[in-house]
Amino acid sequence: MRIGGLASGIDTESIIKDLMQAERIPLNKLEQDKTKLEWQRDAFRDVNKLLSELDNMMLDMKLSSTYNSKMISSTQSDAVKATANAGASNGTYSINVSQLATSAINVSENELTLNQDQTLHEQGITEDVVFTTFDKEGNAQTHTYQINEGDKLSDLFKKINDDKDSPVRMTFDENANKVIMETTRTGKYNTKAENGIDNEIVFTDSFLTDSLHLSMSEEKGGENAKFTYNNAYETESRDNQYSLNGVTFQFYDTTDGNATLTVNNDVDASVENIMKFVDKYNEIVETINGSQQEEKYRDFPPLTEEQKKEMTEREIELWEEKAKSGLLKGESSLTNGLYNMRQSWYSSVNGEGAFSSLTEIGITTSNNYLDGGKLVVDESKLREALTEDPESVQKLFSNSSDGEDRGLINRLEDAVDTTMAQISQRAGKATDTSLDNYTLGKRMKDIDSRITNFERRLELTEARYWRQFSEMERAISMMNQQSSMLMSNFGSGMAQG
Repeated sequence: MRIGGLASGIDTESIIKDLMQAERIPLNKLEQDKTKLEWQRDAFRDVNKLLSELDNMMLDMKLSSTYNSKMISSTQSDAVKATANAGASNGTYSINVSQLATSAINVSENELTLNQDQTLHEQGITEDVVFTTFDKEGNAQTHTYQINEGDKLSDLFKKINDDKDSPVRMTFDENANKVIMETTRTGKYNTKAENGIDNEIVFTDSFLTDSLHLSMSEEKGGENAKFTYNNAYETESRDNQYSLNGVTFQFYDTTDGNATLTVNNDVDASVENIMKFVDKYNEIVETINGSQQEEKYRDFPPLTEEQKKEMTEREIELWEEKAKSGLLKGESSLTNGLYNMRQSWYSSVNGEGAFSSLTEIGITTSNNYLDGGKLVVDESKLREALTEDPESVQKLFSNSSDGEDRGLINRLEDAVDTTMAQISQRAGKATDTSLDNYTLGKRMKDIDSRITNFERRLELTEARYWRQFSEMERAISMMNQQSSMLMSNFGSGMAQG
């Protein structure tokens, strides 16, 4: 703690504080420059985030399902439904489901006498537990589980249930005091039925039969789904679903006779997919174009912490709104990027499809130059193109060839990737841990170094001011002492006279 002005009566601390405020002006300017660079970096990254979202959406715009989505109706939707890929043929399908695929299940015939709180060893059960299931080819697969000392019935069940190589689950029903042994899959796998045994879970283990009261004769289920396709093809499935000609049928119940399923193009879904992409593209155009039209307010630099203390939150908000305006104005990576993205839409695609330009499917650019090249969609014309020739619409948008038949989305992707790379070089990525990885970061690092050096000089300057004022105080103190001595001498001399 420093106390000045004892001899002079001068408020030394206030004077030095004012002097240091003047000395700090260049430092404030450096901090404001750094803040502005941080704002600019964040604004660049916001643009790159939007471009990244568009880039991710471009993957969907290359898929057939975007342009050739299918919708399927069923006359017995509670029993059978279906999904279709883009290559599925439109038309009607007749399905008659006579049997659902089921899991095999076996339940204890009698209640258990085992003590759930005691270990199995304490109850005289020490032998391994063994049972057999079957793979897809009908070959036997033996599963063996060792009973360790300290294992209770629940521990044994956990070993069986956690075994990824076993399709069996065991459950203890506390209410009935019985065990449920069942397969975790549906269908018939024991197709060879050796020795006349066709169970899905085969066992002769005394623990399962004597202690858990399970009997192979009590097994139920383990059957395949059975259905007839188009009144002619009878087949089975281990699962309650079956795929034919790009259509996957899901069975939920047996049908009442034939269920008719109709496959058509889902034009609404295709239009929605394209519109979502166009909306995201237009959002980017609006953001980049808007950043170039913003006015720069050079009289509104970033606020210092001291300035913020003297302002309300609303005043700070309004100030910074102007201070951040025009941060990206004139940035070539953005203006060139927007130009290249616009050009990717204007070029023709000379490929195998019926369409060579966007205008042919109802997509044009805005006539208003202030829109910066936003896309405008004639939904009725787009819907007509997707209804009549969805494959040609896809070929217009998506083709990875490097020639004249390169798709519009592929060309746009080239422009977007180039723009993102240029922005990353200038403003880095959110994952960057070093300022040396991008141009603005290097400038911020340089300013950080200058700020550190300047703060060190300010400390020396403040110390010098205090020394100078302290010397002044000592000089004034000596003068005061001399003056007191003189006055004392004059006073005593007059008294003697």
